[in-house]
Amino acid sequence: MSRTKHTSRAANGSGSIRKVQCKRNGKTYSYWQARYTVGYDPGTGKQIQRSITGKTQKEVAQKLRQVTTDLDNGSYTDPCNLTVAEWLDLWLSTYLLNVKPRTVESYEMNVRMHIKLGLGAVKLSALSAPMVQAFYNNLGKPQGDKPGLSAKTIRCIHGILHKSLKKAIQIGYIRSNPTEVCELPRVEKREIVPLDQDQMKAFLRAIEGHIYEDIYVVALFTGLRRGEICALTWDCVDFKNGTLYINKQLQKVVGHTAAFELVSTKNSRSRTVGVAPSVMELLHRHKIQQNIQRLQMGAAWQDNNFVFCNERGEHLSPHTVYHKFKEIAAQIGLPNLRFHDLRHSYAVAAISVGDDIKTVQGNLGHATATFTLDVYGHFTDQMRKASSERMDRLFRTVTG
Repeated sequence: MSRTKHTSRAANGSGSIRKVQCKRNGKTYSYWQARYTVGYDPGTGKQIQRSITGKTQKEVAQKLRQVTTDLDNGSYTDPCNLTVAEWLDLWLSTYLLNVKPRTVESYEMNVRMHIKLGLGAVKLSALSAPMVQAFYNNLGKPQGDKPGLSAKTIRCIHGILHKSLKKAIQIGYIRSNPTEVCELPRVEKREIVPLDQDQMKAFLRAIEGHIYEDIYVVALFTGLRRGEICALTWDCVDFKNGTLYINKQLQKVVGHTAAFELVSTKNSRSRTVGVAPSVMELLHRHKIQQNIQRLQMGAAWQDNNFVFCNERGEHLSPHTVYHKFKEIAAQIGLPNLRFHDLRHSYAVAAISVGDDIKTVQGNLGHATATFTLDVYGHFTDQMRKASSERMDRLFRTVTG
């Protein structure tokens, strides 16, 4: 490629804008360029210069005026030559030290499968809100035989991109976050279908004598997550005060199909859960049976202190606990029942028997009572309506 430069008349207020012509594949192209000084090299004393390009002289002049203003008020940052893909690789490898491994794995998958494909080649400094908005919109559209991504997945991808660009601002690679003004698709909430009393009875009958009976009972009457209940250790069971201390969960090790590790809870906050006396009695009986099993196993027993474990004292696989649960759900005519629905069933039952929202929030480990109300508010509305109807019947009875 050959290039010849011709200096044109300087733009108003500037003497550094020029028109540049270049040849590529036998064709002549032209664009406008401005050069400006950002400082001086402390070693050589020479000017440190940067350039701006654009299709028209007016466009470059506007950019130059903005740069001059930024230099004057101290908000100027050097243009970043990294592409979005290069920055994401750097961000993933350097700035996620305190993020759970499974979360990092999710970030890496979404970056690789979606963000890099749509925006990876774009210069980080050139990324704009319209580009990002078009990317989000395209994610929701069918691609051939494949349906578009769900609103929840698109919001997850947005969260990753937004977080990475926020760090790029802090470093000084970019001035603003183009994801801030993007419109996101609305997530349609999945309807919560908790077990009613008849279904609870059917479930409890179906698990009688099952190897995981105690796990499922505890899950149904405490609202613990699957990973939390598999990670529960005896030092976190307070028989005197009737509580469980939830400070960890069992999570699959990234890159290993059958390896698990103990990590902090979902929101990295520990909590104390008040437990019904009958459930604490169940745990007491379970401990007695486990002690008998430990004596029978002798030296083969691994003393990991897990409340729920296999015949050798090793932790259970959350996946196995889930699959066995699905088999039972199918047997009682509820094939769509999820393990997490036991948690929902506990929450709705707790509200129905009179527990206040703050108590339910604490037991479930939600960040705020507002979130708990957002999830279960319609059940409280139903209960409030039923209460008013009962009061109305009483009023008519005593005044009739």
